[in-house]
Amino acid sequence: MRAIRIALMTVQSFIAITAALGGVALIVGTLLPSLATVFMPPLDYLAGSPFSSYLVPGLALLLVVGGTQAAALLLTLTRSPWSAVTSALAGFACLAWIFVQMIYIPFSVLQLVYAALGGIELALTMLTLGIWDQRRVTHRSTFVAASRSEPGRTHRV
Repeated sequence: MRAIRIALMTVQSFIAITAALGGVALIVGTLLPSLATVFMPPLDYLAGSPFSSYLVPGLALLLVVGGTQAAALLLTLTRSPWSAVTSALAGFACLAWIFVQMIYIPFSVLQLVYAALGGIELALTMLTLGIWDQRRVTHRSTFVAASRSEPGRTHRV
């Protein structure tokens, strides 16, 4: 369980830091175009979106994605009873960010990486909750063999 918690906090730390840096880069690049970096996508990507600049997406990346990850990390670190809920929320926020981004921005390997990280965060959260506890998993082969052994008997799965 300790290894799972450390893995979860590692994912949360990475996403929180990179989302904060990415959000700040988008905000600064929008407010001060002379400081726009190679990390800021072309404005052409916003065509057809509800945004005319990267200011609102930058704020969303910083506050929604980075903020939920930072909150989840803090609550996981302090072993708060709210850590699992916040971790799940942070994982879903990361996935939602990537899915919405993929509507407007052409495919990038980073999108795949962050979609995987969001999924990993959700899986690790489920493991911390004991949802994937191996002792509670009933394998299909066991169920099929048991159901064929005694007709008419109900089996608890």
